[in-house]
Amino acid sequence: MQKVRKAVIPAAGLGTRFLPATKAMAKEMMPVVDTPSIQYVVEEAIKSGIEEILIVTGKGKNAIEDHFDANITLENNLREKGKDALLEKVKATNIPSIHYVRQAYPKGLGDAILQAAPFVGNEPFVVLLGDDIMPNDVPLTKQLMEIYDKYGKGSIATIRIPEDKSNRFGVIDMDGALGEHLHLIDHLVEKPSPEEAPSNLGIVGRYLLTPEIFEILREQAPDSGGEVQLTDALETLNQISPLIAYEYTGKRYDVGDKYGMLIANIEFGLDHPETDEKMKTFIKELATKLKEN
Repeated sequence: MQKVRKAVIPAAGLGTRFLPATKAMAKEMMPVVDTPSIQYVVEEAIKSGIEEILIVTGKGKNAIEDHFDANITLENNLREKGKDALLEKVKATNIPSIHYVRQAYPKGLGDAILQAAPFVGNEPFVVLLGDDIMPNDVPLTKQLMEIYDKYGKGSIATIRIPEDKSNRFGVIDMDGALGEHLHLIDHLVEKPSPEEAPSNLGIVGRYLLTPEIFEILREQAPDSGGEVQLTDALETLNQISPLIAYEYTGKRYDVGDKYGMLIANIEFGLDHPETDEKMKTFIKELATKLKEN
């Protein structure tokens, strides 16, 4: 069985939910405290043992490439001023194992992943969506890799979702339990209404896929909006090579949503050594004011 060595991070979206900020700025570079959201995702892949990463970008995303490249001028400036701690932070983001390819047109997540076919070749690989930051002692990506090592099958990360939120997720129709937090998949349904949702197990942004997905994506017709939906391709893949749904029970921050981004900044700010005490004081004072109102 092949080792999982490669990761694909789609980052070509237009980020319209964060306009006007994303008019001239990559959504993935929006910070959680002092760290771009995409850096958390890249770090998860590296901590999981991934050796090579491909980021699928698009127009206006050059800042992502610059962020993970060396900035000699900045490094020399920090070195000359004796700012060694900041220098080490900057140098830690110089990651040569990241590669890039562009998605020319915004044709959906499935099409973005298809751009990774030459990079992946005939190997299993993981997909990490930048909208989800999911910190855990054992990275979620690593957990999916361990499932592959044990069962030799692809897997999809899922969480329990409120019934009225099913139209925001791909939803799993389960076909029995495989083990603790592991479910066999009968069908996958893209954004069903609450009345039509087969369960409350929604897909979130981590996948471990086998290379058969690429031929499926090549043949798949776009939906009515002109996008190639990954969930539809996974439905086809599941019939050929059954997938496993892993029920993730850890923390998830949806930083592709304004509210989720705000929550992430508050909670990460409460853990940051430069902001934790000030944040705690501010939140306590704010809570008192809100109670009074």
